[in-house]
Amino acid sequence: MTLDQLGEKIGIAGSQLSLMENGRREPRLTLLSSIAASVGVQLSDLLDEAPPSKRAALEIELDRAQHSSVYASLGLPSIRPAKGTSDETLEALVGLHHELARRAREAIATPEEARRANTELRQHMRTLDNFLPEIEVVAEKLLADVGHTTGALTHRSVSRIAEKLGFELVHVHDLPHSARSVTDLENGRIYLPPASIPGGHGLRGMALQAMAHRVLGHETPVTYADFLQQRLEINYFAAAVLMPQRQSVEFLSQAKADRNIAVEDFRDAFGVTHEAAALRFTNLATRHLDLEVHFLRVGDDGAVSKAYELRLPVDVTGSTEGQFVCRHWSARTAFTRTNRTTEFYQYTDTPEGTFFDSTQTGTTAAEEFSITIGVPFSHSKWFRGRETSNRTVSTCPDENCCRRPESGLAERWTGKAWSSAKLHAHILSPLPSGTFPGVDDRELYEFLEAHSAKEV
Repeated sequence: MTLDQLGEKIGIAGSQLSLMENGRREPRLTLLSSIAASVGVQLSDLLDEAPPSKRAALEIELDRAQHSSVYASLGLPSIRPAKGTSDETLEALVGLHHELARRAREAIATPEEARRANTELRQHMRTLDNFLPEIEVVAEKLLADVGHTTGALTHRSVSRIAEKLGFELVHVHDLPHSARSVTDLENGRIYLPPASIPGGHGLRGMALQAMAHRVLGHETPVTYADFLQQRLEINYFAAAVLMPQRQSVEFLSQAKADRNIAVEDFRDAFGVTHEAAALRFTNLATRHLDLEVHFLRVGDDGAVSKAYELRLPVDVTGSTEGQFVCRHWSARTAFTRTNRTTEFYQYTDTPEGTFFDSTQTGTTAAEEFSITIGVPFSHSKWFRGRETSNRTVSTCPDENCCRRPESGLAERWTGKAWSSAKLHAHILSPLPSGTFPGVDDRELYEFLEAHSAKEV
């Protein structure tokens, strides 16, 4: 049936139908009903987004691909499939477009792109007070579904949450080297290591992070910014489940009323790591406690690896990761003390004002690190350790503050020493590629295939 013949049946010009067919005009529902009746199908068939055939799916996908910015940048003409165009030809063209898009995504995922995306995300979270209410609601509902009301979340409760979502938690010894966990969507399994990873949420957190992708409706990340956003959201979700909003706010509000806020108490109350508790504190402190806070994770060399900033060193792109904090900040002075079992407290006078910081140090297999939570001087009255006599002065980014050697030392040793610098592997490494950045697709799929066969 031609468009003119169909138009005659339903009382509309064939040219008008052509505009609708090509997406240039929206048809009314009454017109769609007339079309459905004329061609002998249900109205729901016309409204169904699923292509009616494999051929139609290929034609639609090719059309969308040729309208993408990647293809448009090539300046090549579009191809309109004809009746004589074989399915194999369409599959080849669509496959080429997929590969073109994949290579474009890899090309954009440079270290510079990653740093820019991470900086933009951090700045955006500052405008939100690092608080995501929609994820809080999701977390609270899941906890209510399994009957968790108080205290630290148990492994059993985590397993019950997984069951509610249709997953089974499976602990294995052969996870892909590049993955912390693997989710088998086809068979409903979440594969986890047999023991906790030092410095993380532990097995509970890893399981919750894996579930978060499903709970939050994540799709395969298209850009590195998507990947970073998803990583932030799954970490936030895990923390919101391990340290529920209502219980956490009640605990911290009481601590503020007692003028005794301490991350170590918050950590112990919910059975999590110091870093997890400190990060969760940044989610809740501004919105619920009216406190301005900053967070730092710093290596023993002084380099920032993670931050939620109020005052931080940045490079010309605005990125803080990899930058070095002042030697006089508590994030670094805490490494010099002998007793590291409790938090270290310090006031620091800076060009932006005086800040109170609470720092806890820790150790991984690779390095020592410090976790710092800080507030402006006016907010220190709510924190444990405010009576400390530790006080330093930082004039950074002035190079004379802590980076340039004293003149006497410089005169003594300039030209008389040579040091072989460490070369960090990441300096020469390209940003990891793959469907999920950093994950070896081949190793991942071989792992899934092997364990799927075992279960059968």
